[in-house]
Amino acid sequence: MAMLKESFTNSCCIAICLTSFMLFTGVSISFAQYRIGANYGQIANNLIPPGEVLKLIKSSSIGKVKLYNADPGILRTFAGSNIPIVVGIGNEIISSLTDPSVAQKWVDQNVAAYLPGTPISGIAVGNEVLTSNDAQLSSHLVPAMKNLHTALIYLGLDERLKVSTPHSLGVLSISYPPSAGSFRSDIATSAMKPVLDFLSRTGSAFMVNAYPFFAYKSNPTNVSLDYCLFRAATGITDPNTNLIYTNMLDAMVDAVYSAMDSLGYNGVGIVVSETGWPSSGDENETGASVENAMSYNRNLIAHLSSGKGTPLKPDASTEAFIFALFNENQKSGPSSERNYGLFTPSGLPVYDAGLVRSSPSAAGSPSSQAPESNSSHEAAWCIAKNETDASVLLSGINFACGVGGADCSAIQSSGSCYDPPTLASHASYAYNDYYQKRGRNPWNCDFDGTAVVSTTDPSKYNRHFETRTCSIQIRFSQAIS
Repeated sequence: MAMLKESFTNSCCIAICLTSFMLFTGVSISFAQYRIGANYGQIANNLIPPGEVLKLIKSSSIGKVKLYNADPGILRTFAGSNIPIVVGIGNEIISSLTDPSVAQKWVDQNVAAYLPGTPISGIAVGNEVLTSNDAQLSSHLVPAMKNLHTALIYLGLDERLKVSTPHSLGVLSISYPPSAGSFRSDIATSAMKPVLDFLSRTGSAFMVNAYPFFAYKSNPTNVSLDYCLFRAATGITDPNTNLIYTNMLDAMVDAVYSAMDSLGYNGVGIVVSETGWPSSGDENETGASVENAMSYNRNLIAHLSSGKGTPLKPDASTEAFIFALFNENQKSGPSSERNYGLFTPSGLPVYDAGLVRSSPSAAGSPSSQAPESNSSHEAAWCIAKNETDASVLLSGINFACGVGGADCSAIQSSGSCYDPPTLASHASYAYNDYYQKRGRNPWNCDFDGTAVVSTTDPSKYNRHFETRTCSIQIRFSQAIS
């Protein structure tokens, strides 16, 4: 098959160097990567094997993985990978773990047996137990967690591995405004308080599954899509605190913080154990589309990579696991449940979420990113728009130079591409490098509306490129594969 490929040379390496990036944002790329995780679900009969999954993850900016079980094949495969893994325990196993000997055996077989080679970093006990409407299961949750923690203490692993349990946002009775967040009265004292006491004593985080998609799907008339997708032009002000929220995920997280504070646990951190957006759904699933899924996850990644906390906890950087790594064809429920994946079962990107650093191999065959849209010999550039707000440009630079994988090597105070030393200039270089590497698709040149594609050499009219040593030279060649 003939494919149009491009090889391009820049007399300056069209991007911002790592040093300059860190000066602008104060964020370390390694820390930013660690904030971005993915849920590795396996409810499918057509997934690539764990070895290929590991290659895929290594070729991306995904920094950690969360499982819903303790699959021995995955744990063996990830040995020596330096990819932290949170292992899961199914709801059906929880009751048996109220027996200390069973809990010890589970830790011995599913955690200790793989250490230190496999970087297991935590244990997620069950999933959304307190909203399962199973009173007996709920009563067994904390005893099971305590027994698992005791087993870790016995093995000297309690500081290395933390035990927690993921909750649905349904544990809240009030979520808006965020400052009024509170837990449901039927579980607040009887169930949630013991969980929080355990998390507080062991230094573990509260895990919450937060989906702005559900809020939009249930009320698309009154819920702003832009607010859900991190692209609201103006924020929503909490009337009690006057804090401004520019996206729904931050508001959801802060509602949980407020609920914990109302029970006296303001020192417990939060990890978003699941969040995502489906690329397809049933006819009545408003908002489920490739465009919205790409927008949500790209903007989520940029938000996480910025290192910013929420309005209520600005110094507490948010960490999250995107749901999910793959589309899973055997999941039950509406069509959306089978279409949350960042990748197809064969390992190809469903859309360009800005995660892939290099082309991974899927099932032993070369993979490609989204199809090239500008598939002609016509040259094209991605540049920053004039009169763009500096904070938005910083966010775009942060994404392109961070998880976006733009070449950050040339613009330093002594570098040949440092001049002109403006955000607009640096953003144009970073944007363009990302755009060229990702296949020159229209969605590769958006950056929250701050970028535009040009088919005219920017150096002819755009002062961002008016330097003697940094004129852009791009050539295209056709290759047969």
